[in-house]
Amino acid sequence: MIWAYYTDMGILSALRLVKDDADTLKNQYAPAVMASQYNSWSDSAIGYQTNSIDLVSALQVPTVAKCFQLLTGTIGGIPMNLYNKTTGEELGSPIWLQQPDIRQPRSVTIAYTVQSLAAYGQAFWQVKSQYSDDGRPARFEWVANTRITTKLNARNTEVEFYTLNGEVLPNNGVGSLITFQALNPGVLQTGARTIQAALDLERAAAISAATPMPTSIIKNNGADLPEAQIQGILAGWKAARQSRSTAYLTSSLELQTFGFSPKDMMYDEAKQSLSTEICRLMNVPAYMASSDANKSMTYQNVLDARKEFYAYTLAPYVCAIEDRLSMNDITNAQNVVRFDVNETFLRADTMERLLVIEKLLGLGLISLDQAMAMEDLSPNGDAS
Repeated sequence: MIWAYYTDMGILSALRLVKDDADTLKNQYAPAVMASQYNSWSDSAIGYQTNSIDLVSALQVPTVAKCFQLLTGTIGGIPMNLYNKTTGEELGSPIWLQQPDIRQPRSVTIAYTVQSLAAYGQAFWQVKSQYSDDGRPARFEWVANTRITTKLNARNTEVEFYTLNGEVLPNNGVGSLITFQALNPGVLQTGARTIQAALDLERAAAISAATPMPTSIIKNNGADLPEAQIQGILAGWKAARQSRSTAYLTSSLELQTFGFSPKDMMYDEAKQSLSTEICRLMNVPAYMASSDANKSMTYQNVLDARKEFYAYTLAPYVCAIEDRLSMNDITNAQNVVRFDVNETFLRADTMERLLVIEKLLGLGLISLDQAMAMEDLSPNGDAS
């Protein structure tokens, strides 16, 4: 059967019904358009399709900034390693995995990649150099989403090519783009109205604080009073209000109230409500963003809280980056890239780890050297 298959393939090749040249290693083909968050132009409709709110404006909302800091700061600080897909053995990390961009630390590149995924639903790295032996990328550069435009096909379902600052980029090799896709659309698209409402509220509160208006006046229905007497009445009124809630005015004076106080405007209540909505939007626990509206919560220790935060908030971004960097155009198909989450962010306390190691030793599942390696201790006789 195998001989017959290759014989048939040879005949088809001779007839030029199938190509007989081996596929060369290329960068990832431009991904299919999964949502409408792309800034793009196409044959059927030429024009930019932009998000409803820009990232700079969104980050002026404190809760949005806090949520982004939790995402980028946490994931950016987790190391990344290369593993054998079959055995799980940790391999030596290539230079690009330790420092993708030669101009900055790895944590900065990863943090801004997470920011792009959360904000826009996609992120871009540009290939700056390649390995000569297999053509895989050796260095990258993170590229801001606002600098990238896509040319879509007539049906707006696939990307034909990308442009950077208006210049068409190659689809593979040096200068091409490595694209990361988030598992959900970016918050600048899905939460534009909520974020804009929070931004408008911040602006209204700032204007109210910058231009305070009196909430009451004492109107004189008689003859005009000298300035010194007016100041005396106002000072006496203020002092009396600090000691009693009742007041007395002569027949010529009338108290008139108008306008609304900041409390009446309910700025604080509206801020708390929008803060909670933004936390829901970004899938971040409200208590982590210091939202007072969600104080009631069950007791959790630090590790349990971190596990929940990782599983429901961080994992989608970690998965998107790991899976993309493990694709064959970047990493050999036998290997995978993984964030070292369990040994850093989710690392158990020392006593709990030692109890587990003790049980593994007692069952004979690991050796003493392996146990010491699990705690980053040098085995006996190793001078390192």
